[in-house]
Amino acid sequence: QVQLVESGGGLVQPGGSLRLSCAASGFTFRLYVMKWYRQDPGKERELVAGITSAGDNTEYGDSVKGRFTISRDNAKNTVYLQMNSLQPEDTAIYYCSAHLGIRNYWGKGTLVTVSG
Repeated sequence: QVQLVESGGGLVQPGGSLRLSCAASGFTFRLYVMKWYRQDPGKERELVAGITSAGDNTEYGDSVKGRFTISRDNAKNTVYLQMNSLQPEDTAIYYCSAHLGIRNYWGKGTLVTVSG
């Protein structure tokens, strides 16, 4: 069955870095646009970053531009989110998602807490 499993979250001090990973299985990963979203309790879900199926184009939310980088390895069926210069407002649950036409798959999320 389809699985998206996020990892790499945790507690980090302001100014620190984390690298999230999302391992995909059960679908043809290389055909799908991959995205990272985040949601803090009480707030709306926010698009963090997206990457095309071939990895040749990316997009970022305004709040993370210049600090976060999305990448993918189609040979490993994995998408990554490198997060630098983390701030307390980056605290949220980060979700990986896959999109192709009407097909949309979601992971269960990984918690990132920025506090110091």
